[in-house]
Amino acid sequence: MESLLTKLTASLTELREPNKVIAKAGKQPVAILNRNEAIGYFVPKSAVEDIEIIAANNDEVETFLVKKLPKIDHVLDYLKDK
Repeated sequence: MESLLTKLTASLTELREPNKVIAKAGKQPVAILNRNEAIGYFVPKSAVEDIEIIAANNDEVETFLVKKLPKIDHVLDYLKDK
């Protein structure tokens, strides 16, 4: 069973009327299903309006990766030379 990144779903048929999907979604993303399989996500503008994007510098990214993703050290070592 596939896990979805949201609780809301809509079919491709429902997506023919995007205004209804947007009204249903509110400020949440909607998983788009085709034959009960997620094929993508519909993210209304209202879901991302309040998001502030802050760019991380290389040191912050490296610190995050070393702290949170220790299982991929061999990949990080490989990518340092690229």
